[in-house]
Amino acid sequence: MSITLRPPTVVNAPSQTSFVAPSISWLSGTWHVTHSTLPMWKSKKNVRITYTSLPTTSDGSAAGETDRLDDLVSYQPLGSDKVKTVHGVDKASGKDSGAWDWRGKGLLAVASSHWEVLGYGDQGEEWVVTYFAKTLFTPAGIDIYARPQANLSIELVAGIRKALSELPNPGLKELAGSVFEIQHDDARPA
Repeated sequence: MSITLRPPTVVNAPSQTSFVAPSISWLSGTWHVTHSTLPMWKSKKNVRITYTSLPTTSDGSAAGETDRLDDLVSYQPLGSDKVKTVHGVDKASGKDSGAWDWRGKGLLAVASSHWEVLGYGDQGEEWVVTYFAKTLFTPAGIDIYARPQANLSIELVAGIRKALSELPNPGLKELAGSVFEIQHDDARPA
């Protein structure tokens, strides 16, 4: 299975592909985080991210597209049925479509991060690969999302890992080798 990914703009690697970001309507909705390199997910299960479009800010964006997303992450600690959440707002990052700057809400308003869509598709399974830049609290990392199910085929995951390993940056190649699967089960309420 051939998967094409772009390198994140923040690593200054040349891109061999012309990238068209997913539309906001396609990205909106709930995604299951199925794989990651981020250590914070190793002790979590049933990780979901829900994106909801918000009204465009005054500096705006293209007609019909917003430049902001409500970003709700929910998960359960391993060994617990309690659902925890992290809530924030994503704002389009500059001219690069597919790049976003996240800011936490409430007590997390001091926290921020930068993330980018590296690739996405629908080969009978909808998927997204995202890159998260290093912050004060987390290392740089990769997440792989899926919907509607909380899993992806072995072939698709292998194709994504291969595409990550072929990106022109040693740090990205290292991340490709550290992708792990996130546990999902039926114990989570909707």
